[in-house]
Amino acid sequence: MSEFLAMGGYARYVWPSIGLFVGLLLWMALSARSHHRRALTRLRSVERGAA
Repeated sequence: MSEFLAMGGYARYVWPSIGLFVGLLLWMALSARSHHRRALTRLRSVERGAA
């Protein structure tokens, strides 16, 4: 297991890259969720105004 975690001596580069990828992926998912909720709120207010 420790050999896997050492990544053949490249762990110093691999693990931060994986961490950055996961962080960006989470940020993109949360951002998309926020934008979706905001769009639904705007749509509902437009529909209420048109009715």
